[in-house]
Amino acid sequence: MSDTVLTEARRRQLLEGYLRASAKFSGGNRISRRPEGTLAPLSIAQEELWRREVSTPGIPPLYIPPLYNECVTLRMMGSLDTVALERSLAEIIRRHEIWRTTFETRAGQPVQVVHPAGPIQFSAIDLREFKKSEREPEAVRRISLDARRPFDLQKETALRPALVRMDETEHWLVLIAHLIVLDGVSAYQILPEELSVLYQAFSAGRASPLPELPFQCADFAAWQRENGSEDIPRQTSFWRQQLKDLAPVPVSLSDQSPPAKKTYRGAIRPFVFPKDISQEIRQLAQRENSTLFLTLLAAFAALLHRITQSKNLTVGTLSSSGRKHIDGLKLLGYFLNPVTLRFNFGSDPTFRELLVQARSVVSEAISNDDVPIEHLAREFGKENDGSPSPFFSAAISLQPPTPDLALNWTVTTMDVSSGGSPWDLYLAFIDRPEGLMGRIQFNPDLFGPDAITKVLRNLEIVLRTVTTKISQPVSLISLQ
Repeated sequence: MSDTVLTEARRRQLLEGYLRASAKFSGGNRISRRPEGTLAPLSIAQEELWRREVSTPGIPPLYIPPLYNECVTLRMMGSLDTVALERSLAEIIRRHEIWRTTFETRAGQPVQVVHPAGPIQFSAIDLREFKKSEREPEAVRRISLDARRPFDLQKETALRPALVRMDETEHWLVLIAHLIVLDGVSAYQILPEELSVLYQAFSAGRASPLPELPFQCADFAAWQRENGSEDIPRQTSFWRQQLKDLAPVPVSLSDQSPPAKKTYRGAIRPFVFPKDISQEIRQLAQRENSTLFLTLLAAFAALLHRITQSKNLTVGTLSSSGRKHIDGLKLLGYFLNPVTLRFNFGSDPTFRELLVQARSVVSEAISNDDVPIEHLAREFGKENDGSPSPFFSAAISLQPPTPDLALNWTVTTMDVSSGGSPWDLYLAFIDRPEGLMGRIQFNPDLFGPDAITKVLRNLEIVLRTVTTKISQPVSLISLQ
């Protein structure tokens, strides 16, 4: 994209897009409950994950590590009422049908099959016999083994809970889940908040204070299939224009030769940026009337530009396209769609100009985020290139903020990997009071440990530089 200024005409166009999206979820077009016991289709986003899980072009499923297994960990400090905790999680699974759903093929089409609610039981991991210094590494080792075990989505629900006892006053609730039933809002906002409220009620002998949900994920999927595709042709036309003549530039940071065939192996490394950088980046975003995510995105794009020397590059991110209905904000489930953000460095922009460009690019993308990226791949004849996201190889996200919990519980990420990765390079940021942290997920067949260390070190250099030299062209940022 060549425009780096959001003109008044463009602002009006974007506003019209937002209003169209809002109108779809209002008035007489509200989402209603389907008849009890009836099957429902998958949502558009779920179906793409399903098809990717069932068959990946060119590679037998036997050789693909789990690409979409995620690990959510809730660290709970203090004494724990395990009976109340089990009852709380059981109530969440009762409330949210998607967590007691399997996925089958009927008459050639995938459908959701909701199963009756019932009691649950955690897998128990007791580490008290280990030395204190050995407990966390042992927990990570055991949980990683579970995360590397694929789900059979036709025969089992896409959720495996485990309770890890570190000592008498520290427990971890660990959920291994398939993305088809989970996204960031689910993991970092809905789950911890509902679990905390229910636990406090049940441990005190009270009933659940949570109201029943107005509709379920399967109801949303059925509604989306009937009503949600009316804007797809217009949005497809936007992406056709946006992605034309696009040739994604691979990010090469290592001397090692890439494998002859596309692999889906993945590894992760946690990172923490110094607190002073985190504070300065937040202040920069505020001064520039921007957001933390846009600032991190622009810095990542600047780094990729410096590495590849490409004047036209793409970065991926995840849009919560399915959560435009206000009641959808309360549902556990998968409502994401990867979107492609195209940056133009032809005019040698300063970081301030790059921030403006990032704002425009993201605004346009989320105004046209109903089109699944796999649909666009088919539109461009790229569905058989073996990549879940053929328009970009590097992606970035910012974790949704975790609500304040009345208990001494914290949602955390650990060094747990499923062994697979849909993207070559993925930065997942977490904004905490103590500073910016997160995980970098990468394909070890493309990036060695030294290359990943270099990525993180140079990203820190970019962030430090732009906080004091925002009017300097990003091409002049010195990297190591």
